[in-house]
Order: sequence, then structure tokens, then C-alpha cells
Amino acid sequence: MAQGSAQASAATIYVLNGPNLNMLGTREPETYGHASLADVEKLCVETAAQFGLKADCRQSNREGELIDFIHEAHAKKAAGIIINAGGYSHTSIALHDALVAVKIPTVEVHISNIHARESFRHHSFTAMAAFASLCGFGIDGYRLAISGLAAKLGARAKT
Repeated sequence: MAQGSAQASAATIYVLNGPNLNMLGTREPETYGHASLADVEKLCVETAAQFGLKADCRQSNREGELIDFIHEAHAKKAAGIIINAGGYSHTSIALHDALVAVKIPTVEVHISNIHARESFRHHSFTAMAAFASLCGFGIDGYRLAISGLAAKLGARAKT
């Protein structure tokens, strides 16, 4: 086996973050904590690697670009999607439809507990397209989401 080929063959999961998540660490730290998006991405890459997976982390403030990422995940045969669509979770039927269309196992993540916040945040279109949804665990929700997705995919933690 050529050096690096094991890494090249690792199944990829897309970790998609929506609007304002680029502001993590400075935006409402009392709600979202002090960790940055770079911290989230590092956590995701490290957690995915524990299961022999590769995390492809993306962030966009634009709904259409997030949909393009979902379509790309399908075209590139991604094994799964972790999505924190931010405010679009509560408004975007288009993101819901994209996730349903690609039929990729998806876990929705929210850093805060959306059910303990304003009533308009209690409904999530993206959750309806996911097999699981996590909220309120801070950025550790991403680690939990990847662990759950790995279990769904049959990937086991490397020792």
C-alpha cells in the first residue's frame, strides 16, 4: 500500500456551518461560548479521525452556498453530513429539501439549547431532514454528532 493511500481512502463527512458561525468566540459568548470556529473545526477533524473518517469543514453565511455544499457532498459520495445551519435551521425549506434530496445520513447540531430560547427557534426544518439532532452541548455537540454519525455508518473508534 502506497504511503498516504489509507488517508486518501478515508470516508469523508461534511461539517457545514451556517450564518454567523464565523463569529464564534466573539458573538454572544454567554450563549455560544468562547470557542472559535477554528476550535470547532479542529475538534471535528480530530473526532472524525478517531473513527477513520475525514472531516471536510465548511462555513457560509449564504443559504445557496450551503445548498451547493450539500449537493457537492452528494456528488463526491460523502458518507455523512453534520450541519449547524444557524438561523437558517428555522427558516429554510430549501436546505431541508437539499438534505432530503441527497439522502446522506445527517445530524443537526446547535451549540445552544434552541428549545430554551425564543419560540421562533423551537422549530427546525433541517432537523426534519436529519436522523438525529443535538442542541445545548456547546461545541461538544459536534463531537457527539460525529460519534453518533460514525455509529450509524458502522465506523468504530480506532485504538
